[in-house]
Amino acid sequence: MIKFYFHPGPNPMKIALFLEETGLEFELVPVDTLKGEQHTAEFKAINPNAKTPAIEDNGVRVFDSNAILLYLADKTGQLAATPENRGELLSWLMFIATGLGPYSGQCVHFTHHAPEKIDYAANRYRRETQRHYDVLDTHLNNRDFMVGDTLSIVDIAAWGWVDRIGFVLGENALAAYPNVQRWFNGVNSRPAVERARNMGKDIEFKSEFDEAAKRAFFPQNYTVDAI
Repeated sequence: MIKFYFHPGPNPMKIALFLEETGLEFELVPVDTLKGEQHTAEFKAINPNAKTPAIEDNGVRVFDSNAILLYLADKTGQLAATPENRGELLSWLMFIATGLGPYSGQCVHFTHHAPEKIDYAANRYRRETQRHYDVLDTHLNNRDFMVGDTLSIVDIAAWGWVDRIGFVLGENALAAYPNVQRWFNGVNSRPAVERARNMGKDIEFKSEFDEAAKRAFFPQNYTVDAI
């Protein structure tokens, strides 16, 4: 059975949605990242990068949300698009993995968490995030799905971050991208989304982003060289 190492952030939620869409059996293993549990030796044996999500599949470890989506799609044949669309699937999956996700994350960091306001950095990541949304909006014109005519792991990967656009770019930011908004509403209305959102609701994760949580989330900011 798949062990799913989980914390309710945008990247783990992608895997939650894949599992709920496909009905694969799994064991949920909570990792409280605000408590620093991602830095334990036990978890770093699963993901040496010390981030969630990660999975173990009968002794095979896979980490990074987009790698997990690709691995599970390839293994099961579910949500993998058609062979004819393989190039498109890989291209857009990497667009999210190297663009939309990281730039959204850095936008959040310099907008909400940086200890000092750096206008250049905040503007850089905000504008690049907006540019990625422009690319998505153009691509999704007259499309219901990112690749082909059915839901795929690319839709799931994009959903994980578009779902947090209010925190990334501000409340009502999605209205500036009508094609993305229409696509998102379609994906977000699927029954599996509600089940994914309820995953781990019975687990008491730490919620306060206090000094200890900041040290757990951004340990590199507290090294001697960074002071």
